[in-house]
Amino acid sequence: MTAHQTIQAEQITLSGAEIVVRALIDQGVDVLFGYPGGAVLPIYDALYAEPRLQHVLVRHEQGATHAAEGYARSTGRPGVVLVTSGPGATNAVTGIVDALMDSIPLVVITGQVATHLIGTDAFQECDTVGITRPCTKQNYLVKSVEELPRIIHEAFHIATSGRPGPVVIDIPKDVQFARGPYFGPNEVKHAHNYSPRTKGDAGKIAEAVALIARAKKPILYTGGGIINSGPRASALLREFAALTGAPVTSTLMGLGAFPASSPQWLGMLGMHGSYEANNAMHDCDVMVCIGARFDDRVTGRLDAFAPTSRKIHIDVDASSIGKNVRVDIGVVGDAASVLEDMIAAWKQRNLAIDAPALKTWWTQIDGWRARNSFGYRPDTKLIKPQYAIQRLYELTKGYDTYITTEVGQHQMWAAQFYHFDEPNRWMTSGGLGTMGYGLPAAVGVQMAHPDSLVIDIAGDASVQMTMQEISTAIQYELPIKIFILNNEWMGMVRQWQQLLHGERYSHTYSSSLPDFVKLAEAYGGVGFRAETPDELDDKIREMIAVKKPVLFDCRVTKEENCFPMIPSGKAHNEMIMADETRDLGTIIDDEGKGLV
Repeated sequence: MTAHQTIQAEQITLSGAEIVVRALIDQGVDVLFGYPGGAVLPIYDALYAEPRLQHVLVRHEQGATHAAEGYARSTGRPGVVLVTSGPGATNAVTGIVDALMDSIPLVVITGQVATHLIGTDAFQECDTVGITRPCTKQNYLVKSVEELPRIIHEAFHIATSGRPGPVVIDIPKDVQFARGPYFGPNEVKHAHNYSPRTKGDAGKIAEAVALIARAKKPILYTGGGIINSGPRASALLREFAALTGAPVTSTLMGLGAFPASSPQWLGMLGMHGSYEANNAMHDCDVMVCIGARFDDRVTGRLDAFAPTSRKIHIDVDASSIGKNVRVDIGVVGDAASVLEDMIAAWKQRNLAIDAPALKTWWTQIDGWRARNSFGYRPDTKLIKPQYAIQRLYELTKGYDTYITTEVGQHQMWAAQFYHFDEPNRWMTSGGLGTMGYGLPAAVGVQMAHPDSLVIDIAGDASVQMTMQEISTAIQYELPIKIFILNNEWMGMVRQWQQLLHGERYSHTYSSSLPDFVKLAEAYGGVGFRAETPDELDDKIREMIAVKKPVLFDCRVTKEENCFPMIPSGKAHNEMIMADETRDLGTIIDDEGKGLV
């Protein structure tokens, strides 16, 4: 027994591999995603006769991490990954970084060569701890079987508390074979003092609500932190919005925390956000940021970001407050806890927003709304990508639906045209912008919600990055739907090349795309293709009805751009609109170089 463990009445002795399996069960894990290899064979052997854990065999370790992210994001529970040493671990790194950027709780277990071989350049050895140190919330190299139970339980605590994130546990093969005592989650003493603050400072909360009550043009700027906090946080956000009457906008990661059907909803803000959301952010006098981090896709040019506003920032991660944007009041705490205290303080002090000023503010916002910034020119012969998403939304909104996306134009159109009234229904790669995220994420979501409709809104380029995971869906009979907006381009990169690089389309045209229908059939799935607006609805209905994995090749107009668009380095009120004729030179910097 180590110094970090307490004595239990009846000590259980297990192999390291058996300890891993037992600890996962005791942590409530029911599904893990992985790929076997020599350095984790003892753990796979321990899994062989364990019916309480369902292992999903992916086709690539990146797919395992994204599937675990989809599982975690749609359930609020941590996703678990099991991969081997060397290339198994390095293949998982993209998904680990993605989870760190988007605050997704993952526990990633990697195999390692035996302890006496570490540092000898042994077969499939790599410095997993060194490689993942900058892209995890915490990582471990397990040096003895005695410390293994504590480390696993500690990893789950760290991954799921405070600002969630990925934790890596690197376990040498000899530690997996060695035998030692097992201790449960409540029988170990953590070796760290990690105890994130969840309760906001009462004085700061009092200041915040007083400032909001004095506002003439308030706005609630919400993010993924509200969804990470759980359904209660979303319910409290709705209550606070109703109390204040303030307009609500959200980051890409926060969609669904506030209902898109509410008249207080302005839509997403940022680079491809709505005209009304971006202008309201720019002109507000009090901004309440809850669970967002003022990233560059939202703020645009920092010195021109909401220049006349006073800013309140609520976040469970103290390091995020004041990191990118100076704020007037910073409240460290969990979104649900802080919102609950703000509501209580508001009611206790009988506060109210200046009603005439708020009415004037909404009149201004309604004027911006009238611009219909997501409008586009319809086409009777060709499918516009915006129209495709609109029809997909209308035909699926009556189902228990979960949406994942790849990354690119289709991702932004999905955020603009597919509407969410509930949290945990929208899974996308925000911070890292990982092409290939959506298909394996859909696998993870469908594993968590086997009776739900799970759709990956994809692009023809992005989906090919992890296309092999359709085989995983076939093997586990997961009827995911891959809805591909096929424009035969790397669409977002092409758009930037058009607007920022003088229409020099360098290596962004896909001239040898697969026949997605035949590809689906080759894997054992079902393929559909739609080429005209008239056939789209019926094909979508057929897609929904199929109880197998589907690749839907939706042929859309090839050179459609995603608007509105705020060029990097510009302010929120310097959007490029679809209905404008504008000199493209205005979005090129003084040296003539494109702003990416």
